[in-house]
Amino acid sequence: MRVLVVNTGSTSVKLRLLDADDTLLDRYDLAVVDGRLPADQVVRALRSLGPCDAVGHRVVHGGTAYRSAVRIDDRVRRTLRSLTELAPLHQPQALAAVDTLRDLLPGVPQVACFDTTFHSTLPEAAATYALPAPWRKRFTLRRYGFHGLSHAYAARRAAELVGGDPGRVVTAHLGAGASLAAVRDGRCVATTMGFTPLEGLVMATRAGDVDPGLMLWLLREGRLTYEELDHGLTHRSGLAGLAGTADLREVVKRAETGDAEARLAVDVYLYRLRGKVAAMASALDGLDTLVFTGGVGEHQPVVRSGAAAGLGFLGVRVDEEADRTAVPDAELTAEGSRVRVFVVAAREDLQIAGETREALA
Repeated sequence: MRVLVVNTGSTSVKLRLLDADDTLLDRYDLAVVDGRLPADQVVRALRSLGPCDAVGHRVVHGGTAYRSAVRIDDRVRRTLRSLTELAPLHQPQALAAVDTLRDLLPGVPQVACFDTTFHSTLPEAAATYALPAPWRKRFTLRRYGFHGLSHAYAARRAAELVGGDPGRVVTAHLGAGASLAAVRDGRCVATTMGFTPLEGLVMATRAGDVDPGLMLWLLREGRLTYEELDHGLTHRSGLAGLAGTADLREVVKRAETGDAEARLAVDVYLYRLRGKVAAMASALDGLDTLVFTGGVGEHQPVVRSGAAAGLGFLGVRVDEEADRTAVPDAELTAEGSRVRVFVVAAREDLQIAGETREALA
């Protein structure tokens, strides 16, 4: 079965065509304009890519309705639309891609593969917020977790690289969005993102963990409007709020030249990352394998080595030369390290293609 994988981000869409053996046949990247895919560009892309037997979509939020990939029909689409408020950067764009491809490829089945699925195995203690029970029941308030497609692939790839059971694994998906997952026996037992993709690590434009009392204070007596707070937390925080740019590559370069704001941004980023890796390790009662993936995880040695520098108490040691020259997939483990460390190319396309075939089997 040839699967067209549609990986929809907030500003771009990655199209990948994979054959039945998961060989990448072709690729095409498109920009999202005003929340929609330009139909003419999609038509050109489909002509270039060739025919497919199914379409697999990355969908950020499946809520509690979906714990595995599902074939998209009108009912499924309505349910996904109802979850837009929980993932406003991604859900509308994914639905736009579904609609566009439904019109251009009538009769070709489309499947939604969810970033939340991998985290549906979270134990209740890890998924439950200490909020009033009536709130939790009425609004289904819980930790959902995100980047699950990437975490699932990274954990599976770690097992292949280790050549067996990787033991207690922490996967670090570090990109514009960033999150960690604690994985044992292929199942997620803890993660850093929560009810929405705002919680956890410092990201490109998202703040990560913030004292909720601080946000209430900002809203109280009109210091900020709800709209200002929402926009600020989603689009103006994180690296952008600390250093004035969301591009970590630029932040690192500025930090190396002595820029104080950029240096602080890198320090805050790494401080939060190290602390959260340690938290994931505590959920696993230790750590055997640490995996970096995503745009930042794959291409920023300063992040990998900087994180490892604060995790020596867990037995993490990175070979500096291997880290500096690493091309994914590669091992970075230093001699004497009790934890094996890898950098793995993000291949959500492989995860989506596999889940699409399984949903249609």
